[in-house]
Amino acid sequence: MTNIRCCVVDDEPLAAQLIASYVEKTPFMDLVGVFSSAQEAIKTILEEKIDVVFLDIEMPQLNGVEFAHVVPANCRVVFTTAYDAYALQGYKVNALDYLLKPISYEDFVGAANKALQWCELNSQANAEIDRREYIMVKSEYKLVQVPIKDIVYIEGLKDYVKIYLENEQKSIMTLMSMKALEKYLPASKFLRVHRSFIVNTTKIKVVERNRIVFGSQYIPVSESYKQAFNDYVNSVSVSLQGFRDEE
Repeated sequence: MTNIRCCVVDDEPLAAQLIASYVEKTPFMDLVGVFSSAQEAIKTILEEKIDVVFLDIEMPQLNGVEFAHVVPANCRVVFTTAYDAYALQGYKVNALDYLLKPISYEDFVGAANKALQWCELNSQANAEIDRREYIMVKSEYKLVQVPIKDIVYIEGLKDYVKIYLENEQKSIMTLMSMKALEKYLPASKFLRVHRSFIVNTTKIKVVERNRIVFGSQYIPVSESYKQAFNDYVNSVSVSLQGFRDEE
């Protein structure tokens, strides 16, 4: 059975503790963190590969609905709130479920089972994506086949993305969000390093001062994605000390 990595975001301590206790008593769920604000949670959600966020809607500064729009494509939201008027907004951001406070364990388990089904389907879909050789995107009123192995990096420009291909001077522009496109790319090869950039890790040849170098183009690694990028670099790097030890 798939274990679901979860976090709880709620500015009410008692409500947060209740949901956290529900997560901990559910066998197929792992609690990664409990946060009192969206600002506190975002770093963990981006770096720790969270599957599901139990997210309160009524929070100061950045509310749950606003926060749901910046949650990565591989993470889903279960809204928790005392106001049922927000249900429709929950469906607009493709929330897995909507739990009305006070939340019973029975209602929680219903949402947890939906999360489990989604994670298992998502795992199967990711396996299929890893085997995918190309994607089709609409560009300049026609469908264009884009070989995944040839993508070097992708740049987000508001409602559009530009796909840069190896050995091609002209990029492909298509009307799509970065979050939407990310769903079609194998996570084993593509990494989000900035709000506006996704890179093909197999094409990375040079990293200089926290920037990825593709010829004359420098791709910045933002603070929010720095840890995930460093983890990738460390996983494929051979230390200089290692060479000295062999000499």
